[in-house]
This record gives sequence, C-alpha cells and structure tokens, in this order.
Amino acid sequence: MSIDQDTAAKVAKLARIRVEPEELPALAQEFNGILGFIEQLSEVDVEGVEPMVSVTPMRLKRREDGVTDGGQQEKVLANAPDAREGFFAVPKVVE
Repeated sequence: MSIDQDTAAKVAKLARIRVEPEELPALAQEFNGILGFIEQLSEVDVEGVEPMVSVTPMRLKRREDGVTDGGQQEKVLANAPDAREGFFAVPKVVE
C-alpha cells in the first residue's frame, strides 16, 4: 500500500494537524515508511511463541475478584446534581 500526497493531506485533516503544502511529500514518505515497517512485522513467523507480559518470565499477581465496598448507592447519588430512580441523570447530548 502506498500513501500519496492527497491521502497524507486527508489524514492530516482528520487528525486536525496543520501541514503546509510543501511538507506533504515528506509526510507521505514518512507514512509509507511506517506502513513498510508494519508489512515487515507481518512477515515474522510467531508460530509457537507465547504472548509475554514482560521480557522476563513472571506470573502476574492475582487477587480474588470480589466486592469489598459496595452498597453505598445512596451516598454516591447524594453528590449527583440530578439523580432519578437510583441512577445519575444527565442531559441529552445527541439529538
């Protein structure tokens, strides 16, 4: 996949980044370099390789998943400017 200057301009606009017209060729080239690196990564054979959390083998600490401080609905809703039927009431955002 190759990124041209028009596509680089569209990406910059979507990202809300102002890019001067004379900088578009360099931006397109940088995007193409990034995509080339991603293509190289897809060629790596990872068959049989386990996902890692860290570079050193270690087990994550685990705890029991249990409610430790619940049942305070009234106290939490006391801070709400508008609460109805046990929930926070918020103004409609999307018409």
